[in-house]
Amino acid sequence: MVTKEEIFKAVSTVNDPEVGFNLVEMGLIYDASCDEDMKVKVTMTLSTKACPLHQMIVQWVEEAVLRELPTVEVAEVEVVWEPAWNITMATEEVMKQLSGA
Repeated sequence: MVTKEEIFKAVSTVNDPEVGFNLVEMGLIYDASCDEDMKVKVTMTLSTKACPLHQMIVQWVEEAVLRELPTVEVAEVEVVWEPAWNITMATEEVMKQLSGA
């Protein structure tokens, strides 16, 4: 099996095209797990429900997991809206950049 940390590292190769930061830095990835069948599940959110790239970002996450972790058989993404994302979920560096500080 692969670890949660390995999954997060794989997903960190995906950038949010609107702001240029990766999804992990943005705080958009809530959880990740791998079962004994090498099926990975990533639980994430988007910065807004109206995100025009919703399906593309989900696809990018699935592709990143499969590309970066070759032992994974299946990658599945669940998009959730609770808790709602806010800027404080991002890393300090991202918060500084996005707030213009």
